[in-house]
Amino acid sequence: MGSDPTGGDPTGGDPTGGRAGEDEQLPSLTEQMAEQLGGWRGMVESSIPVVVFVVVNIITELRPAVIASVAVAVLIAAVRLAQRRPVRHAVNGLVGIGIGAMIAWRTGDERDFYLPGILYGIVYGLVLLGSALIRQPLVGWIWSIIAAGGRSEWRQDPRLVRTFTRLTVLWGVVWLAKVGVQAGLYLADMDTALGIARLLLGYPPYALLLVITIWAVRRANRVPGVPAAAVGN
Repeated sequence: MGSDPTGGDPTGGDPTGGRAGEDEQLPSLTEQMAEQLGGWRGMVESSIPVVVFVVVNIITELRPAVIASVAVAVLIAAVRLAQRRPVRHAVNGLVGIGIGAMIAWRTGDERDFYLPGILYGIVYGLVLLGSALIRQPLVGWIWSIIAAGGRSEWRQDPRLVRTFTRLTVLWGVVWLAKVGVQAGLYLADMDTALGIARLLLGYPPYALLLVITIWAVRRANRVPGVPAAAVGN
């Protein structure tokens, strides 16, 4: 759940602290997914600079590809800002593109455009597995932030701790698997394939993991014996 801590309360939690009669309606799965992924527009816009880099690099060479990808990322952020739309996803994408572009520009190797994302994926995957190992599952803590108003009562329920631990392991394994594919292509000097893999292994696995996570937590919430407060309900 490697996204910014924003969004509604997927568990139907009461942000007023549980006062009677003030519970908010439970957001739909689609609404939760759209918020975390930035909607279809956010997903498309975050992918455009990478597509531009891959295409321009194939047609010309590294430097025009770097310039084009950064220019497109800046343009997307500027358009969102001018339209007074949320710029969180655009800015995140701009930062990621900018760091990779700077490294590739300095080294003269197009592969290095993807290096920051690979390193980030390795660290993130290891942190996820490490947090599960010490029984402090990162997915549970992120869920507390983005879905339960900062409450962490789930720590008091063994069933929810197990659920979040398993989910954290799943996230960590998937993250390391997809970054492993990209790292293999990076070491093999397969630049075009690496760019395509970056696109295919970006949002699709992330969206699937979000679906599984929301389903698993909602299922745990429906199981008798789980305190309602444990998931902010």
